[in-house]
Amino acid sequence: MSFISVLFALLLEQAKPLARGNPIHAAMRAWVRWCTLNFDVGKPLHGWLAWGLAVGGPALVAFAVYWLLGAYVGWSLDLLWSALVLYTALGFRQFSSHFTQIRDALADDDDSRAIRLLANWQQIEVREMSRSTILGKVIEFSVLAAHRHVFGVLAWFSVLAAFGLGPTGAVLYRLSEFVVRYWQHQSNSHYQPVSAALQGNAQRAWFLLDWLPVRATAIGFAVMGNFEEAIDGWRRYALRTDANNDGLVLAATAGAVNIHLSGFGVPSERDVPNPPGPLVDDGSALRPLPELPHLAVVVGLVWRTVVMWIVLLALLTLARLLG
Repeated sequence: MSFISVLFALLLEQAKPLARGNPIHAAMRAWVRWCTLNFDVGKPLHGWLAWGLAVGGPALVAFAVYWLLGAYVGWSLDLLWSALVLYTALGFRQFSSHFTQIRDALADDDDSRAIRLLANWQQIEVREMSRSTILGKVIEFSVLAAHRHVFGVLAWFSVLAAFGLGPTGAVLYRLSEFVVRYWQHQSNSHYQPVSAALQGNAQRAWFLLDWLPVRATAIGFAVMGNFEEAIDGWRRYALRTDANNDGLVLAATAGAVNIHLSGFGVPSERDVPNPPGPLVDDGSALRPLPELPHLAVVVGLVWRTVVMWIVLLALLTLARLLG
């Protein structure tokens, strides 16, 4: 029945996305802050304890409610609970509005406004950059956001739901990603310094938990895009000594839509203004620099991959019912 929960959550998220600063996310931030204040004393063991409570605590609560509803009420409320948890974990509309505003600014040839919107979205200082670099960064941030807020959540939800753990995987994945960003931001801003041990533990845990979803996303992009180029980009990037999970997703994306992206190791200085349709060697092939129409291509790739996930879950659900 995972298919029904996923479909309901996606429809609800499209109809009424959670706004920033909503009570649920505020409660999660307060919980993570409490775990940090009470258990982060700078040692690796205490770091794992703080991470386990911050991430595992809410995941355990999600599973306990799921089990109690199934044991004492019925499967219908199980589905509803899973859908509601997924709804809070997904974040399609939370980043799509930023993408739309930047795309509109670029369509109006207002590169300065696009840069300001990009800086505001990522909460970073962005210097002047070429138009192709702006487009590349928008694509990179959008694809990674889609992976972390949609595909990664669906991957872990589907895996653990198949073992009867309900929405536990969705909570585990989203909080694992959140605590890495939250603790790094708190430490950098000196608002609530976080020990190196805790940050290191959180990053190692996030790498392991993101390992499987990253490859699922890359395969999805390859199937829904240019399969041969996506797999070739994935294979070549995996041979690099500095390869990481985010870079693998971007390497597969670059191949799937046949564009050059600098976010997986190629210096951005190579994204310089050139005559229309310039080709850049990104280590695997000569690919054109991003242009405005590529934004629509990437959006189409993401939506086709979402549909693929839904169809796959529907087929698995049907197989279980018939079996």
